[in-house]
This record gives sequence, C-alpha cells and structure tokens, in this order.
Amino acid sequence: MLKQRTFRCGEIHPPDKKHLTSRQPITLCPDPEELIIPFSQHLGAPASPVVSKGDVVQPGQRIAESSGFISAHIHTPLGGEVKEIRRVFLPAGFSVDAAVIAADADASFELQETPREMLESLDAEQLLDRLKDAGVVGMGGAAFPAHVKFKIPKGKQAEYLLINGAECEPYLNADNRLMLEHTEAVLEGIGYIQRMTNAKQVIIGVEVNKLEAIEQLGRTIGSMGLDFTIQPLKVQYPQGDEKQLIEAILDREVPSGGLPIDVGAVVSNIGTAYAVFEALRMEKPLFERVVTVSGEAITAPANIRAKVGTTFRQMIDLAGGFSEEPYKIVAGGPMMGFAVFDLDTPVMKGTSGILALTKSQVQEGVQTSCISCGRCVRGCPMGLQPTRLFHLIDRGRYEEAKAAYLLDCKECGCCSYSCPAKIHLVQGMRLGKRMLRNMSS
Repeated sequence: MLKQRTFRCGEIHPPDKKHLTSRQPITLCPDPEELIIPFSQHLGAPASPVVSKGDVVQPGQRIAESSGFISAHIHTPLGGEVKEIRRVFLPAGFSVDAAVIAADADASFELQETPREMLESLDAEQLLDRLKDAGVVGMGGAAFPAHVKFKIPKGKQAEYLLINGAECEPYLNADNRLMLEHTEAVLEGIGYIQRMTNAKQVIIGVEVNKLEAIEQLGRTIGSMGLDFTIQPLKVQYPQGDEKQLIEAILDREVPSGGLPIDVGAVVSNIGTAYAVFEALRMEKPLFERVVTVSGEAITAPANIRAKVGTTFRQMIDLAGGFSEEPYKIVAGGPMMGFAVFDLDTPVMKGTSGILALTKSQVQEGVQTSCISCGRCVRGCPMGLQPTRLFHLIDRGRYEEAKAAYLLDCKECGCCSYSCPAKIHLVQGMRLGKRMLRNMSS
C-alpha cells in the first residue's frame, strides 16, 4: 500500500462516528405517497418549472429546466399529479419553488441499459450533453452542475482526475457503501469522467478508516484492467475538500481565487461517479441518491437509497425513528451541514446525510470574548486568520474582509470547532460573503 498522504496546513480530528453505519448495507426507501421536489437543488440559477398544478407527470420526466449556464434540470422519480407549486424552505436558509406531486404507486421509472459499445462511440461533447439532460450535479455537497465542471476550458489541460473517496465528514458513509457495494459501477463512471475531461491519470484518494473499500477498489481495478491508482489518505478533516485533496495527493496549491484546473486537476467524488454511471449506462436522470441517516438519537442508523422529494420524516422513520428526543437535526454532516427545524424538509440531490444529535453531541456554550489562543488559526486548512475576518465582518468592514481573503474560506467549520470561546466564526464568514454578494448585485 502507498504511504498515507495529507495536507499540511490545519489539523483537526473530530470523532468520525463512522462505526454507526459503516457496516450497514444500502437499503431502499419505499416510494413516498407524496413528493416535494424543489426547483433549486444545485449551485447556480434555479431551474424553471415546465409543469403546472393539475399536470400529470411520468416517471423520470423533466419538470424544471436549466435556466442558465450554471444550472441543472430537475426530474421527478415517480409519476403522478402535480398538486401544487409552492415555496419551501431549504436547510441552507432560503426558500424556493417546489412541485408537490401526489405519487402514483404504479408509475415507477424503468431502467434502459445502454450498451458500452454505443457509449464508446460518443465523443466528450456528446457524453456531456447526456449528463446535462440527466441533471447530474456533484454529489459531494456543492452540487455543481457536472456538465459544466467536466468541460475543460480552452487552453487548459487536465493532467489528473482526482476522485474524492475521503468522505471526511463525521457520521457519513454513503460513498463508503457505494465503493463497497457498487464498485464496478463507480469505476466505470470514473472512466466516463476521464473521457469527458481527457485527464491523463486517475487517482482515487480514500481515507484509511475505509480500508475495506481501499482493498475492494484495488481488487476490482485489477480485475477490470484499469490504469487507476489508489492513494490512501490520513484521517484528517477536511481531507475531502478539493483544495486539500489536491495538496495531499499532488503537492500542488490552487492559487487564491483559482480553480483546480489551474494546477492541472479535476476533482470529483464517488457519488458523482456513480450518478454518471447511472445517467450514461442506465439512461437514468439524477433523482435518487444514497443518504446516511445517523446520529445518537436515531434508533437504527442506516444508509438509505431515497428518491428526491422524500421527506426527512420518512427517512428517519425507516431508520427506526428517534431513540430519544433529538437536540438538533442536521442536513449533511455535522461540520458543514445545516440545522433543520422541519421534518417535512425534502431529500435533494445534495443531501448526503440526515443526522439526529443528542444534546451531549452538540458543542454549545455561552459565547465569550476571543481569548487570542490562536486555535482557529492553527486549525484553518486555508491558512486564514478567522478571528481577524470575524472582527472585520462584525463591524461591517466587508471589503477589508475580502482583501484579507474571506472568499478563500471553505466554511469547513474548523475554526468554530476549535474555538474555546464558542464564537460562531463560520456563521460570520457566511454572513460576510452574503453581504459582499448583496453589495455587488
């Protein structure tokens, strides 16, 4: 096995809590009676609805279309009648329009396998068009439209395709289970991404708390005759962030304000590779994903394949419900996820986890003044000064915060996690960025 690698700047090690679901195979969530499907499930412009109240839709039908260069189509996983179009509040803190569909239990999507030989005859542009038609976005959290990300700009060259198998957020195991249970499909999806990006070399980075997945990938890469490399990674948060992954594996630094392609790299994650496989080989739009339902307040933590539009309530019920009253419900992981107050919040393309945490698992306390301990600075993987940024933002000096590299902040939560004064540092960074966007619009 290759030597473990990691990034240099910043070092925190929150308990990974993977044991709660790492051995739990993926289970299928029963089809819901009603779907709530938001028209914005991706980075960029919300999709524009192409259905209205009273319309009858078919499984896999496009119900909202991409409305800009950075946008993505939205599809319904089940057939049924559109009961209404209404506003729903999303975990990230904003509301969007959504289709509420009374699902028809007898109308489910039928897979149509495309022969590999036919896909091999397509060029990169044709494959990208198919990804766009399927509404595929990045499944690692940002939900960036895949057909945009994998289209390499003129004058740039993808030397490396780095596949993020770190899944560094505590509790989450969706990618881990995909690597174990759908290994060939994941690797085939990676192969299509390599063709679309024309990357010269593929390296799959996996943290060493997933040794079984590393071994499974290695065996399957050998049996499929693929020229892919597996790079074991130290368990260190946020190992899965693309800039940290590039530094760990390639020892290259993405410049401030730059993109991975500026250093010859494209980064994608395991879930995205699987979605690419399903879109290209199974002609299946992205309307379903694996979600880890976990936390100390969950009776039977599980990894569940769920259709977009399924509510958190149904997912939690499938995991046995609450073992005790949860103190906080989180969409995503505990470090970068968002607290939710409504269990009728729907699963979306970017929903990697649903966590129900007890009071003992939530780091809370009375906020005090900064004690200048420097822990947030030591913990920041981007080498920023979180206390200085927070001070500037708190006083409305947003342009000065921008000049101090606020926009390089990844909102990973390392600063807040490290702070003994319980200052809400990462929330301050989000506010500062939001105010800068408002000022420029």
